[in-house]
Amino acid sequence: MTVLDRNPPDTLLERSIPVLETERLTLRAPRLEDAKTIALLANDRRIAENTLRVPHPYGLADAQSFLTTANASDDETVFLITMRKSAAPPAANVIGACGIARLDGETPEIGYWLGVPFWGKGYATEAARALIDHAFGDLGYDVLHGGARVSNPASRRVLEKCGFQWTGVGLYRIRAIKSSAPVDRFRLDRRLWASLKSWGQTALA
Repeated sequence: MTVLDRNPPDTLLERSIPVLETERLTLRAPRLEDAKTIALLANDRRIAENTLRVPHPYGLADAQSFLTTANASDDETVFLITMRKSAAPPAANVIGACGIARLDGETPEIGYWLGVPFWGKGYATEAARALIDHAFGDLGYDVLHGGARVSNPASRRVLEKCGFQWTGVGLYRIRAIKSSAPVDRFRLDRRLWASLKSWGQTALA
């Protein structure tokens, strides 16, 4: 993962958001022209039911609302996950989103989602790894939290592959289902992250 020079911002909200690159992906700040692609990808109940805040159905107005508030606060950093090698226009390269949030003054927590056509290809782990490196290496965090619904083993496996350790189960409200559901909670500290880096690993097998 590399942090690229910051490009001139399309909006004021992009000004402090770096661009992160991995082997296959680029993580960048959301832009207003991404609204249609985000709405198309996120309008799937399988995504909404596995996130806390994504509504269902998810339309263009929801995407526009997301874009106008993304990165407006220092408590949350939002990236869109895009494909590096593509001849398509930049907005069409979007495959999902991820971010780091300090909600209600709590320990920073990572989150991520991918459009269903991109599941099962290792993109979530690759994006999460870049996000973690940014959180510890650039932002100076000492601890990160993460979570996955107990009914979502794929997301849980992403966290485990990135070195997160299970800490228990909590009950969280899921906006899309208008109810609460059990969520596996995970924790990763700087010491373990540094150990993985020193071993030449960016994720566990």
